[in-house]
Amino acid sequence: MRSHLLNDTTTDRYRRSVTEGIERVAAGLTAAERPFTGVTPDGLAPLIEAIDLDHPLHDTTAALDELEDVYLRDAVYFHHPRYLAHLNCPVVIPAVLGEAVLSAVNSSLDTWDQSAGGTLIERRLIDWTAGRLGLGPAADGVFTSGGTQSNLQALLLAREEAKAGCPEQLRILTSEAGHFSVRKSAKLLGLGPDAVLPVPCDRDRRMQTLALAQELARCTHEGLVPMAVVATAGTTDFGSIDPLAEIAELCARYGAWLHVDAAYGCGLLVSRRNRHLLDGIERADSVTVDYHKSFFQPVSSSAVLVRDAAVLRHATYHADYLNPRRAIEERIPNQVDKSLQTTRRFDALKLWLTLRIMGADGIGELFDEVCALAAEGWRMLAADPRFDVVVRPQLSTLVFRYVPAAATGQTGIDGANLYARRALFSSGDAVVASTTVDGRHYLKFTLLNPETTTGDIAAVLDLISGHAEQYLGENLDRAC
Repeated sequence: MRSHLLNDTTTDRYRRSVTEGIERVAAGLTAAERPFTGVTPDGLAPLIEAIDLDHPLHDTTAALDELEDVYLRDAVYFHHPRYLAHLNCPVVIPAVLGEAVLSAVNSSLDTWDQSAGGTLIERRLIDWTAGRLGLGPAADGVFTSGGTQSNLQALLLAREEAKAGCPEQLRILTSEAGHFSVRKSAKLLGLGPDAVLPVPCDRDRRMQTLALAQELARCTHEGLVPMAVVATAGTTDFGSIDPLAEIAELCARYGAWLHVDAAYGCGLLVSRRNRHLLDGIERADSVTVDYHKSFFQPVSSSAVLVRDAAVLRHATYHADYLNPRRAIEERIPNQVDKSLQTTRRFDALKLWLTLRIMGADGIGELFDEVCALAAEGWRMLAADPRFDVVVRPQLSTLVFRYVPAAATGQTGIDGANLYARRALFSSGDAVVASTTVDGRHYLKFTLLNPETTTGDIAAVLDLISGHAEQYLGENLDRAC
């Protein structure tokens, strides 16, 4: 069994095995005519349940053949131009190269003596990102597993920095269109069920600053402590960006920590056309960025950035066997001193190679392309009487629904749109998402693939319309 360990004596096996795996993936990408096969859980589960994990195959080719049947054949392929559903991006090749390198070397980014250069590369990328954000010379941060963890750590720091108040008094204010991880973080931080106060949005699904000002004033009047305001730079549903500069002014007035969840909108940091949409983010106390969304990186690749490096002390715990206190005096850079995680992958390498091979402008051009595509998609939807589109996109998300020409009740319209999404997914011809807007069911395109065209959008809209009309026709026949 030692022949399976990666070391200096097994490099030939390593080359052969990885090459064979790469060939399988490359073949799958080439052959994928649709983003999904339409397989159901009931159809796939028996194949996986039938595999006896206690009886290995002892053969790489046989294992890959089996993997073809239980995963590769039916995977949802985000690279396909008609995958239009969630915030999943196709990945750039330099980042995939980084993934292969970091997995094989297997550095752990908690301490210097486990990562060496990896530690310094991550720190350099944090400094680079903080510079793009404009957070100032005292800024710092750390890579995380994703936006949920980044938001959790930011709110932990905000809670610890709150000047006064017991947990029952602490409040977090965020847009009603903000990410659900804010509520999850509040619960994990031991805050009460009423700790998160949703702030209404305007017609463009951006936080209303007047409503925020009123909530902040009410908190103060009632003896509550607004420990943090979470502004969103790219909401999951609409891609909307809250008025960051105005929110920053209110946070300064009331002494509230400003966290900006830019998990989606962080791609604007490398945009040459749309960077201005993030104006005001430089005043944040903390920022979440997800490189695995709009920087076209493989999952996972995220970070939390802070204006003042000193606040990261709230995540610092020392263990004699890992990061003893004397390491600080000896100026040994241990990233675990800043992180909620201990063992942690060298995810920064993917972004490092992307920047060194493609450059920041190259990433920005890709994100600008999908934002421009969304703008064109909005014009198509706005001009198409079959559909109702909610807001003009700031980033690359379109929220809309099919509306029949003949009079039909709202329940019927909701049913038609839900049916169309399910039918589309079952066919595998395209993958779209759904959400609710003001209590009604809507569909959603999240455009993160520069290979997607307006022709793809038009074709998927026709498919949606066809499925919706089929649903309405069948239900009309039943009613008759």
